[in-house]
Amino acid sequence: MKKQVLACVLAAMLFLQPGLAQADMHQDHAAEAVTAVESAGDKAVEEVKQAVEAVVTEVKAEATAVATPEIATVGLPAPDFSLPAHDGSTQSLSSFKGKVVVLEWFNKDCPFVLKHYDTKNMQNLQKELTEKGVVWLTMSSSGEGKQGFMTAEDATKTVAEKGAAPNFVLLDHDGVVGKKYAAKTTPHMYVIDANGVLAYAGAIDDKPSADKADVEGAKNYVRQAVDQLLAGQVVSETSSRAYGCSVKYKD
Repeated sequence: MKKQVLACVLAAMLFLQPGLAQADMHQDHAAEAVTAVESAGDKAVEEVKQAVEAVVTEVKAEATAVATPEIATVGLPAPDFSLPAHDGSTQSLSSFKGKVVVLEWFNKDCPFVLKHYDTKNMQNLQKELTEKGVVWLTMSSSGEGKQGFMTAEDATKTVAEKGAAPNFVLLDHDGVVGKKYAAKTTPHMYVIDANGVLAYAGAIDDKPSADKADVEGAKNYVRQAVDQLLAGQVVSETSSRAYGCSVKYKD
């Protein structure tokens, strides 16, 4: 039975081989594969098995590379990253697969960010969603010497002073992750579903101003996207135009 199964697998691999252009050639090679494997000894069967496993591994790697874009794109797997956190740990996006994740680009000195923090709008949303099991990652991509730059100590102090409730503040001082996600403003919001696919990218709400009075009555795109994902629904609005201060990358 083992020989027959391996023979079929090898035959299929040869049949689909791009270099074999004509159908009759496919069939001849497939037939030869079946005969060769079924008549082979156990050692040969094991060699075929190892060859099949190697091909499967290669195909999976190629599929992953193709599926994950260099720049974050709604509807495709969110690019993975690993960054130092405010608490001294290192956090990777992939470690949160299976959970909905929110990314919030942050600049503690930006008036648009302050609009949402001074009114407790952002903190309340953080608490509301993390209590539902959502992972909230606050992203700081300000370069050293730029507005909003924070060390781990600064970030810890800022979280305490503002009563913020992210799971982690991640320090992207080189701006590599911010640019990978095409983060242009603070805030710039992203929602990643439990399968690791980017489900929403854009503004936090539909009131693109720094006016604190605009928080009340605004439509919160992040809450909407997260709630729809948690309810097993399709996200109805997957993108919007982000507004705020420009991200202060180091270059």
